[in-house]
Amino acid sequence: MNEFLLVTGGCRSGKSRFALQWAEACSGQRLFLATARATDKEMAERIRRHRRERGKEWLTVEEPLDVEQALQTHGHQAGVILIDCITIWTSNLLLEMRSDERILQRTEQLVETLGQLPCSAALVTNEVGWGVHPAHPLGRRFRDIAGMVNQSLARSADRVVLLVSGIPITIKSGGRANGPR
Repeated sequence: MNEFLLVTGGCRSGKSRFALQWAEACSGQRLFLATARATDKEMAERIRRHRRERGKEWLTVEEPLDVEQALQTHGHQAGVILIDCITIWTSNLLLEMRSDERILQRTEQLVETLGQLPCSAALVTNEVGWGVHPAHPLGRRFRDIAGMVNQSLARSADRVVLLVSGIPITIKSGGRANGPR
C-alpha cells in the first residue's frame, strides 16, 4: 500500500535525514524533487552536499515552482518520491506574487497529483510559526500561508511525523482525514 508521509519540524531538526531514510527503505526507483534554488554560494554548496548524501540511486529533479508537473512527468516510474522542501516551494510561489488562495489551490493540486501516482511519497516541511514573530508584513504572510499549506497537507497525509532535536514523534497515524478541507 502506498503511503503519503508528511515530515515536519524546526530548522535542523533532522527532517530531511528522517525522510531520506524512510524513502530508502522503500523499493523501486527513488525520485527526489528539490524545490530550492541555488541563489548564493552557501545554498549552492548545500545543494551539492545533499546530492552527494543521496548518492547515485536517486533521480533528482530540481523544480522550484511547478512541482505538480514535475511529478506528472517523472513520478509514474518512481517507487518512492521525496519532495524537499514544501516550505521553500511555498516561499517560491509567494515570491512569484501568487495569492494565498492560489497557493492553497496549488497545494490541493499537489495532493491530487500525488494520489494519482502508483508510489509512496514523503514531503518535508517546516514549522515556521514556532519562531520569532516576523517584523515585516511579507514575513507574517509567509508564516501564515506556510501554516495553512502544512495544515492542508497534514489533513491529506496518511502519517505525519514531527522531528524535535533529531527525534521523530508520530503525531498522526492511520490514514487520511475524511473531514472538510
